[in-house]
Amino acid sequence: MSFKRNKHKSRHSTLNSDNSLNRDSKFNHMYERRRKDFPTLGVNMSSYHTNSSFNKTKHRHRGMKSGNFPEEKKHKRRITFKRVILFVIAFVILYFGYTGVNFAVSMHKLFGGSVLDVFRTAHLKGSDTGRINILVAGNSSDDSGHQGADLTDSIMILSVNTKNSTAYLLSVPRDLYVNIPGNGWSRINAAYDYGVSSNFSESGYPNGGMGLLEKVISKDFNLRIDYYALINYSAIRDAVNSVGGITVNIQSTDPRGLYDPSIDYTTNGHLVNLSNGLHKINGQQALDLARARGDAYGSYGYGNSDFTRTENQRMMILALKSKVLSAGTLSNPFKLANLFMALSKNIQTDINLPSAHSIYNVAKKVDNNNIQSLSFQSAYGKNLLTSYITSNGQDTLIPRAGLGDYSQIRDFISSISVVN
Repeated sequence: MSFKRNKHKSRHSTLNSDNSLNRDSKFNHMYERRRKDFPTLGVNMSSYHTNSSFNKTKHRHRGMKSGNFPEEKKHKRRITFKRVILFVIAFVILYFGYTGVNFAVSMHKLFGGSVLDVFRTAHLKGSDTGRINILVAGNSSDDSGHQGADLTDSIMILSVNTKNSTAYLLSVPRDLYVNIPGNGWSRINAAYDYGVSSNFSESGYPNGGMGLLEKVISKDFNLRIDYYALINYSAIRDAVNSVGGITVNIQSTDPRGLYDPSIDYTTNGHLVNLSNGLHKINGQQALDLARARGDAYGSYGYGNSDFTRTENQRMMILALKSKVLSAGTLSNPFKLANLFMALSKNIQTDINLPSAHSIYNVAKKVDNNNIQSLSFQSAYGKNLLTSYITSNGQDTLIPRAGLGDYSQIRDFISSISVVN
């Protein structure tokens, strides 16, 4: 019996030895680990399921919670997170790079000079007197199909009191009948066109059309002009769109509001149809409101015709100023870049970049409540103008004091231009 046990033991040892030799050595450690996972005598099933490394591995492969996640998944998450961060950084660089380039190009096109001039300021003309006067004129040069596109149908004087941070916007009617040097009597809206065609050039005034218009206004009204800005109507549409629209308050004398059924061929709708009260309007609506005179059949709310139009224009300028200087615009480089791109395409000015910076510093201190919206038709309750039919039958306006007599107009401008 002893011999048989020894013989059996020997055979078993031999088999184990042969199996060890036949297995690939690199799998030995796996074999030993798995062998230990199988239950032996004295181990119950709950202990086995809890402690088995095989069971833990199985749970982890199924994505079940069993201690720490595998290092491979942590590594993958770290790689994914890094990629997201790098993508965000790249996007921000491209975004601000694109915006910055557009901003720089637009600033240079609008004001000239170098990009670094945006950090500089300049001593403004008129600041020593306490008042800066800017001549603003608008035409339809952007509309090639518009007859009389070079006529400045919108003329305003923006005057800022640098001492007490107040200002006024004064509209000059396009039909005012004036003596244009070198061209004789005509509506004032033709002065710019005459200046362009004659290549106007005279000391003390800008060259071209704006120079001649500036000479007419400064001589007739006895008003010094420091800077000018020539704007085509597309500037209104593009500027308003770039800041996300503006809010206007319609206060028509007609309880129904404003209505001009003339066709807007961009939208194929009516030019203006706004009830009294607050409205948020987009660029196209702002452009239509700036152009509408209510002279089409069925219009209402335009009791003063062109005077109502200029009143609406002044209202929109103030609304645009508020939106441009709001935190939502100034903190948004994309909006600012789009705004300056719109302005650079549609405005000509003799304001350079350092001067523009200084004007901005002055303008931001002027609250809209401290800006007067004025016209000669309602000069503190008086109409300083009257109708006049020219020798060739044109319907125009002249001073109430008489043809070429600007004494009342000069007195009015002097009274609103007092520096306190």
